[in-house]
Amino acid sequence: MSLFRDDGIVLRTQKLGEADRIITLLTRRNGRVRAVARGVRRTKSKFGARLEPFSHVDVQFFARGGELIGRGLPLCTQGETIAPYGSAIVSDYERYTAGTAMLETAERFTDHEGEPAVQQYLLLVGGLRTLAAGEHDPRLVLDAFLLRSLAVNGYAPSFDDCAKCGMTGPNRFFSVGAGGVVCGDCRVPGSVVPSRESLELLGALLGGDWETADACEPRHCREGSGLVAAYLQWHLERGLRSLRFVEK
Repeated sequence: MSLFRDDGIVLRTQKLGEADRIITLLTRRNGRVRAVARGVRRTKSKFGARLEPFSHVDVQFFARGGELIGRGLPLCTQGETIAPYGSAIVSDYERYTAGTAMLETAERFTDHEGEPAVQQYLLLVGGLRTLAAGEHDPRLVLDAFLLRSLAVNGYAPSFDDCAKCGMTGPNRFFSVGAGGVVCGDCRVPGSVVPSRESLELLGALLGGDWETADACEPRHCREGSGLVAAYLQWHLERGLRSLRFVEK
């Protein structure tokens, strides 16, 4: 029997029995963890209010073996709020739908429980902090998070130089299967020709250039979001359920 402590973001919750929940978190040191929180669905439980999606919490786990991830689910026995991002996110529909897509993305990219995913964890914390602050359009925050999540998982798209031969950009054609923009010689069937402004926007979001991103016209934002969604779906091999609710 062992105690473990970690901080993490609550990704989702599931009902268990009459008063319990299974809490899924993305933690700093242990990656994705599922744990049982007993009694949190009772109306007087203050502990349960801390374990809602979007919450950044410091949690203590109780596991029966010497490792956190074993044959059975550990118990989540304590939880202290680090940052209640949910209070600002759930009160606004655009922020809520974008945030939900971010949580689903983080869970999809951490499909093996107990494997550390520090970069993905830090991206999620930063993304939710930015989303809750309301300093940028929620759709732009989401697209920036999706692009950077793809990058840290080895799928960084190219928006300037050819993704196949490396020819110096700018290049016109975009192919999700080829890894981003491609030159005329490397063009493959199914390539599209997005506007240069849309590609510049995506490059700015990937690189953290918010001044350029915030100045982008809505039509280019919509086109860029479509490219990000298609690229993400290609590499995840299926789309995100929550993306359909994000306002275009």
